[in-house]
Amino acid sequence: MKHLNRTAALGAALALFTALTPALADGVAYVNKGLVGVGRIPANQKDKFGETFGSGSGMAIDTRGWSRDGNAYKGSLWLLPDRGYNVVGTTDYRARLNTVSIELAPTAPGAVPAAGQEQSGVKATLADTLLLTDDKGADATGLDPLNGVRPAAGDMPILPQADNGKLSLDDEAIMRLPDGSMFISDEYGPNIYRFSAEGRLMSATQPPAALVPMRHGKPNFASDNPGPGAAEPDPKDPETGRQNNQGLEGMSLTPDGKFLIAVLQSAPRQDGGDSGSTRQNTRALVYDASDLAHLKLAHEYVVPLPVFKDAKDKTKVAAQSEIVALSSNSFLMLTRDSGNGQGVKGEESLYRKINIVDLSGATDIAGGPFDAADKALAPKGVLDASVTPAKVTPFIDINDSAQLGRFGLHNGKPNDKDNLSEKWEAMSLVSVLDPKLPDDYFLFVANDNDFLTQDGFQVGAPYKAEDGADVDTMFLVYQVTLPNLATN
Repeated sequence: MKHLNRTAALGAALALFTALTPALADGVAYVNKGLVGVGRIPANQKDKFGETFGSGSGMAIDTRGWSRDGNAYKGSLWLLPDRGYNVVGTTDYRARLNTVSIELAPTAPGAVPAAGQEQSGVKATLADTLLLTDDKGADATGLDPLNGVRPAAGDMPILPQADNGKLSLDDEAIMRLPDGSMFISDEYGPNIYRFSAEGRLMSATQPPAALVPMRHGKPNFASDNPGPGAAEPDPKDPETGRQNNQGLEGMSLTPDGKFLIAVLQSAPRQDGGDSGSTRQNTRALVYDASDLAHLKLAHEYVVPLPVFKDAKDKTKVAAQSEIVALSSNSFLMLTRDSGNGQGVKGEESLYRKINIVDLSGATDIAGGPFDAADKALAPKGVLDASVTPAKVTPFIDINDSAQLGRFGLHNGKPNDKDNLSEKWEAMSLVSVLDPKLPDDYFLFVANDNDFLTQDGFQVGAPYKAEDGADVDTMFLVYQVTLPNLATN
């Protein structure tokens, strides 16, 4: 037993030493102090409408309601699900937003939680669910907008519309505003929507033409995930604009509230997004948010996504899954591989990292020729020589075995409930509320569990996920030092 305790202590010390190595980005030392908490919401959780809860596509912590009492923290967060259980195809799942109560009892950085308490540091309880509607108060839907385009009207641009006439939403990121209204980004458009505190659509912002999906010379928002009985779009993939299911996956307000940053999941079709190995050059859109109803594109930059080698030594490009703005020219970016983790057939993830993106030295392409659909920025993935991309610096390795092991988790075999699931897509920051550590924050990271459960119910029918998948919604909490964030 003494030998085992000594081994655990040495492992914890090594994990802390590795985690405390600063990441230098633009002369600033960012420090990852490692995992300090883990928690779950069970896969078969139902929301107040009796439907299977699924979340983690987007997350926003209520920082104003966050409190500390000794080593105990309390608060709440908003957790955004996407378009519902859609393994076979999309369904008429009503768009919604979940409110989750949070209690956090963090483990000290580098320490090992008490036996049996490894995954109880975060207590997450579903408190409420709010439906999102269009501007007329009608339900929105997760159905793929096969050929549907709602005409522009008033301040509203053209919008994705399903065959049943409903607004199609595939929600991916959320930012809550002080008045209770919220910005939500989606994949279909890819658009940025503003909803009221009651969940009613107030305004919509369409990206530059280079990002709008086009088929046969016309906007077509289909993502090749047809609903029951529907045909595939023609052609299957857009000719230009965002690739299927690669929309505005990440979005965040700057700490001063002046700018809204949104990032495409991977490169547009004409910039190499038609291939998994050339889709590296994605874009960050920086909007002036001084007029909440009329976002104005202020800046636009190329962000090179990380590349890695798969098990067959083939070059792969990690997908961007979420961002958290640190300033008007820097943000944290969550990037990951696909097809690996609990709930899918692949066992071991090869890449899951949170990086620091520095835009300060990048070329601003907003309003230039590359915003048009017919001017490729990176044909076949090769970036135009006139454009300098953002700088990307690794910060947190989510797959770090030493960190995961402290909390009874792992990456790879066995492919059980303690193997991280495939899709980690949500992040949010909140202060540790320690006067001695004014630059320290808790970084909450959550997975999108894809509604995978053996006890599911949605759109009036029960379901069981394929291959016995039963994936909890999970929270990983890191303690990080982010200098100057408060002054930003």
